[in-house]
Amino acid sequence: MEPSASPQHASWRDYYELGKPRVVMLIVFTAIVGMFLAAPGLPPPAALLFGTLGIGLAASSAAAINHVLDRRFDAQMARTKNRPLPTGHVTERQALTYAAILAVISMTLLWGWVNLLTATLTFCSLIGYAVIYTVWLKHATPQNIVIGGAAGAAPPVLGWTAVTGHVDPYALLLFLIIFTWTPPHFWALAIARRDEYAKAGIPMLPVAYSTDFTRLHILLYTILLVIVTLLPYLTGMSGLIYLAAALVLGGFFLVRASQLKMRTDARLPMRTFSFSITYLALLFAALLLDHYVKIRI
Repeated sequence: MEPSASPQHASWRDYYELGKPRVVMLIVFTAIVGMFLAAPGLPPPAALLFGTLGIGLAASSAAAINHVLDRRFDAQMARTKNRPLPTGHVTERQALTYAAILAVISMTLLWGWVNLLTATLTFCSLIGYAVIYTVWLKHATPQNIVIGGAAGAAPPVLGWTAVTGHVDPYALLLFLIIFTWTPPHFWALAIARRDEYAKAGIPMLPVAYSTDFTRLHILLYTILLVIVTLLPYLTGMSGLIYLAAALVLGGFFLVRASQLKMRTDARLPMRTFSFSITYLALLFAALLLDHYVKIRI
């Protein structure tokens, strides 16, 4: 039986946690980078302000829905058992109401002050993560995070369309980078929490196969990721600053993935997971810097 909850137990911190703020901050950052890359100068203030708010609120809404749908599984895992729903601080109705309010505000901002395409794509991403991935893919296949990664890779495309009103091939390159980054990022966490996922009956890759199998695939995907991150330079989207950053950061990621493959240190999976977050943030920061500071040879 789920823990009981009463409204007086819910605090602003509980609602803040429902939105998975650390995840959403990275999502919003990649969306903002997409906005700046889409503009030759600076993006229009309205698109930047309302696009950022709309995308961020939609991501928080999807996270809150994810909390509700995963509440029984979260209660069984040490990493998630202290979330607002398993602890009983927030009821399902409160969480769903909160998610609905955020979604309505998000769509209103994006449709009314940005453009219909961005609102539509953002809504599809919300449904993709909160429903298709959480309800079906997560429990249906060990390739859940590979297929479901499409929703998490959408933010830079959303940022781009917020400024231009159309999907550009360069925006799809940004999508491809995050799409390729997601499996090695999340599989490192899945190795660290393998026993918890197994207890909850979630067929993450190290549960369905083995940690050795997963370590190999992390390395293979990291190699693919390094190749994919060269495409912005090879296609003329970015310059030498980005190329240098992509090579250096990719080299560090390959070292981490190689260590994870060859060593059994129990601390390495979480270290790799944490590094992957820093990696993506720095890579997109390099894209942004390169957009405004050009180095020619």
